[in-house]
Amino acid sequence: MGKRSDFERKPRDFYPTPIEAVVPLISHLPKKGLFAEPCAGDGRLIKHIEELTNLKAYWMTDIEPQVDWVGEFDVFDADVSACDICITNPPWDRKILHPMIEHLAEQTPTWLLFDADWMHTKQAMQYMPLCRKIVSVGRVKWFGDTSGKDNCCWYLFSKQRTNDIKFYGR
Repeated sequence: MGKRSDFERKPRDFYPTPIEAVVPLISHLPKKGLFAEPCAGDGRLIKHIEELTNLKAYWMTDIEPQVDWVGEFDVFDADVSACDICITNPPWDRKILHPMIEHLAEQTPTWLLFDADWMHTKQAMQYMPLCRKIVSVGRVKWFGDTSGKDNCCWYLFSKQRTNDIKFYGR
């Protein structure tokens, strides 16, 4: 999970997204349209988005789905360009996350939820021109009532490169 976590890491970084992590994103989403969720797991993020917005899930997949209504599909084989936006809580493993940023942002504007420290690293530099917005979430309680160890953000990536990133604090 995070760098200060003493929890054993779950296989494929499967951590269901709590609603508290979704609420800060809602005002930044389109008023209506179709969205893709290519790392859907148990579908919790889909349920939160559909309950809090007028967006409808169109592409719901995971490499290892946790519910029968999420299709089994590798994100790197996904074509989500038919969707207005992509919203997902991806694996934080940089070997997966970085190619995912490029793959999804090339197709449609993509919101990804991961650690806030990432934006301050050298490894983030090549991906920052694809970033449009950063929405601070704060510490996420991934394990129910336990406190989170890392601050998180929603990052909006898009193929239109820019040096103008808008940051939205808590």
